[in-house]
Amino acid sequence: MLTIGQTFPAFSLKAAKPGDTTGTFVEISNATAGNRWKVFFFWPKDFTFVCPTEIVGFDAIHGALAERDAVLYGVSTDSEYVHLAWKRSDPRLERLAFPMLADIKRELADALGILDATEGVCLRATFVVDPGEVIRFVSVNDLAVGRNPAEVLRVVDALQTGELCPCAWQKGDEVLKAA
Repeated sequence: MLTIGQTFPAFSLKAAKPGDTTGTFVEISNATAGNRWKVFFFWPKDFTFVCPTEIVGFDAIHGALAERDAVLYGVSTDSEYVHLAWKRSDPRLERLAFPMLADIKRELADALGILDATEGVCLRATFVVDPGEVIRFVSVNDLAVGRNPAEVLRVVDALQTGELCPCAWQKGDEVLKAA
């Protein structure tokens, strides 16, 4: 699995367009976000149980990430058509503010090393990538356990300070000063 300090892989994937259920798709690549921070969160499968709770949770921090010049991308190995069908069938997902990327060839998930060996789907992985495409945070959960998007936002805040941030540090708290 790729980890801290490594370069996030190049990719180009089709995505269900944010805020749209009409069938409009967009192409998302490394170049799409430009020189901004990126948060990628991967989920195993559409039309499941834990996944929509996480997706709604990440959507809730989308605006806060945008205020921090960070772009949010959700990714699974389902197609853009499956993403669209899921958005149309679940009112919680209809107006998501971020694109749902379709890694149907599993190339990005494989390059990151986050494919579950038994199921062949993405693990619940989260990557925070800086404007230089360097991975700065990685978290991977068991398929059965959802993530805490507020913790991801806290980590983005901490990383963007460029300082030493203690345990449970929150935006606005004092940072540590090395002696």
